[in-house]
Amino acid sequence: MPSFDQVIERRGTACFKYDALKLFYGRDDLLALWVADMDFAVSPQIQQALANRMQHPVYGYNFKAPAFQEALGNWLFKRHGWDTSAHALTAFPSLMTALAISILSLTQKKDKILIQTPVYPPFSMSVLEHQRELLCNSLINDNGVYSIDWPDFEAKAAQCTMFILCNPHNPVGRVFTREELQRMADICKKHKVIIFSDEIHSDLIYPGQKHIPIASLAEDICLTGISPAKSFNLAGMGTAVLICKNRDLLDTVQKLNQALHTYMGNSFGLVAFTAAYGESEAWLEELLGYLHANAQLIKNEIPRILPRVTISPIEGTYLAWLDFRAYGLSELDLMNILKDRCHLALNAGSSFGKEGEGFMRLNFGCSRVILEEALQNLKLFGDGNNA
Repeated sequence: MPSFDQVIERRGTACFKYDALKLFYGRDDLLALWVADMDFAVSPQIQQALANRMQHPVYGYNFKAPAFQEALGNWLFKRHGWDTSAHALTAFPSLMTALAISILSLTQKKDKILIQTPVYPPFSMSVLEHQRELLCNSLINDNGVYSIDWPDFEAKAAQCTMFILCNPHNPVGRVFTREELQRMADICKKHKVIIFSDEIHSDLIYPGQKHIPIASLAEDICLTGISPAKSFNLAGMGTAVLICKNRDLLDTVQKLNQALHTYMGNSFGLVAFTAAYGESEAWLEELLGYLHANAQLIKNEIPRILPRVTISPIEGTYLAWLDFRAYGLSELDLMNILKDRCHLALNAGSSFGKEGEGFMRLNFGCSRVILEEALQNLKLFGDGNNA
């Protein structure tokens, strides 16, 4: 049985989440609930597979053995009912590498690309830094419950070459329904829009929800990004894939992937990827139960501690989206209270787009005792007076 209650010291391991605290927050004595990785040990199966690979002392160029693709294909069919046997697959160091290369290879400068804000900051960065025009379909926030503004979505999709979907959605926690995904897919088909679907959180789904790969509804126009970085806590292993049935689309992306020499993969990332999807399902099930209990603790305790904060329903991911706007604070004052009074490092909502101003993102992928300490610290927030 995995011990998710174990507190593992990560400081001093060149860990961004902890060792970069002082750089970003000015102090390093905070509870780090910001960067979206988890504080849990990876599955024993992954640890053993890496140890076995380490025993061979040659770490040369890699070949993606059949087991690499088979593990993922079996996983996607079993967990999500998605048959990818007729699809092609190619590897990248990360999904954001895959996104950047897809933008560069499938769109032109000044083309319009659509995202749904508030959303993971590298989406907008990838669009703007490659000199494309960013269009934002702002999600509708009804007391913390987010939905799609359909007239705005279609009006903007009609102008676009590409739509970047985040499902499950980071940071608002939505797991989009089949009906929502079908409608987005139909609109994109109608206007000949390529879909890049970031599904990195697709295995972090809570009771009552079901992940539907949008490519299962729009195979010919969709590139699907998959990585064990979130679900299996392997962000540092630098291994992700794109899956696509449309060979012309994927071949265009792969051509640039090869030209940039970003396709080889690393020895340990490939092994960890295969062990995650091929051998670690039982570990994931235990993790989901633990994370769901953490989410329930947040849902129950924050309204009692901070009754003016609204929590968006956590349908998926290990990220809580907290609305502090009722306090009327500037983002700087809000961050300073959380940092200096509550000793918490959270993500500022504005980094996810203007729609995130006044919000904070809290990562609950941590041991229960750490989360409980963080909730206790929130009692020091008081009435939001920064005096």
